[in-house]
Amino acid sequence: MLFCSLTFLFSFLPCLLIVYFLIPKKYIHIKNFILLMFSLCFYAWGEPKYIILMLGTVLISYLFGLGIHFYQEKHNQKMKGLLFVFSVIVVLSSLVYFKYMNFLLDNLVMFLPFDFTVTDIALPIGISFYTFQILSYLIDLYRGKIKVQKDFFHLALYISFFPQLIAGPIVQYETIENQLTNRKESFDKIIDGLERFIIGLGKKVIIANQVAVIADAIYNSPTLSYYTSVVYILGMLSYTFQIYFDFSGYSDMAIGLGKIFGFEFLENFNYPYISKSITEFWKRWHISLTTFFREYIYIPLGGNRVSKGKWIRNMFVVWLLTGLWHGAAWNFILWGLYYFVLLYLEKTVLKSKWKQMPSVIQYALTFILINFGWLMFRLNNLADLKIVLVGLITNCGNVGIIGLCSENPSVIVALIFCILAPLCMSDFGHKMHIKYVDYIGYQLIRKFCLLGLFVICVMFLVSSTYNPFIYFRF
Repeated sequence: MLFCSLTFLFSFLPCLLIVYFLIPKKYIHIKNFILLMFSLCFYAWGEPKYIILMLGTVLISYLFGLGIHFYQEKHNQKMKGLLFVFSVIVVLSSLVYFKYMNFLLDNLVMFLPFDFTVTDIALPIGISFYTFQILSYLIDLYRGKIKVQKDFFHLALYISFFPQLIAGPIVQYETIENQLTNRKESFDKIIDGLERFIIGLGKKVIIANQVAVIADAIYNSPTLSYYTSVVYILGMLSYTFQIYFDFSGYSDMAIGLGKIFGFEFLENFNYPYISKSITEFWKRWHISLTTFFREYIYIPLGGNRVSKGKWIRNMFVVWLLTGLWHGAAWNFILWGLYYFVLLYLEKTVLKSKWKQMPSVIQYALTFILINFGWLMFRLNNLADLKIVLVGLITNCGNVGIIGLCSENPSVIVALIFCILAPLCMSDFGHKMHIKYVDYIGYQLIRKFCLLGLFVICVMFLVSSTYNPFIYFRF
């Protein structure tokens, strides 16, 4: 089920709100059970056969958690460590099987003297996200940062809570440990959550879906090799804006929905395209994933407080895993290693030179490098990637623009969004909001505009086709 679907907006969410808020605040366990049941229904709507897999993984992690706690109480560090390692292997095994087995077998066939049939294994929706949340719980429990969760239903709610279940943000257990049983619900939070949800809905429906028209028209075209550099640049920019507004829109909706029910999720985006360096970009983009890899992979390996050789190894491992996390394909591996190279150069060879550049040059170069990164991310066929990269250099001109626009009239709308998108990504609007937030007139105008935005989104949805979030496939 999509957040940006009429079924969710006018059936699922209203029913949940009515049932949930009919229960008094003091019956938090009942309210949690209601959220859990609705979350399971939300997941089963799109993946009914994989709900058993998710619940089975939750049960296994629950039992492992109790076991780790048991040996912690007994001061048996050896058994505690063995059980922890085994729990991580078991939890990761389902992710490896469903997400990477096809990729491994497809590549293995090329090195064998005989052929065998590779059966496609369907990828359960959200498995990358809920697996990482389970790992967050087990790792922090092993480290002693959190208390064991003895209530199975509370742990199940943490992992399967529908706002962040399908595409994040990756919520670490410690951030909502206390909120599971002691959270504040209020009318103001409900209003704030609804406003945040509508903003995210607008990002997805009005901007991301429209800009996607031009990106898909170019990258899915059978005549991709006949386009020229202007068309390729247009495709890069379109996808760059599409993936930002699509994913940050989903995060806004997830954070807003969480707030409605009293949960406070950490921010997942912070105006990433105004970054002055690649390092800064990754502090602003998909913050929950960056935090996960930093805290659970990079720092345990030694971070940057080791020899240069080990530091390079640590960075390589993190960015290889970052690429693989996004998908089992060579283009994602290439994308991850691309950022490994960029960050290595930025922190070593270009460290002093980069800081000496004017700010506008830093902004421009960073944005250009990000665009090339998204090109690798979007084109999973390496042959198509080669065509575009070569075409950007050799096929100068604007041949194809007129034909592209005539075949896809909505491309004109997408072009307008491409021009206006940088304004939407600036923190100027946020600063203005903070400045005038206490004025009643401003609040009335803002709420009126958000109501109008919601109506426009519904109009778009009534006439639109199925358009899932990009990160659903990860």
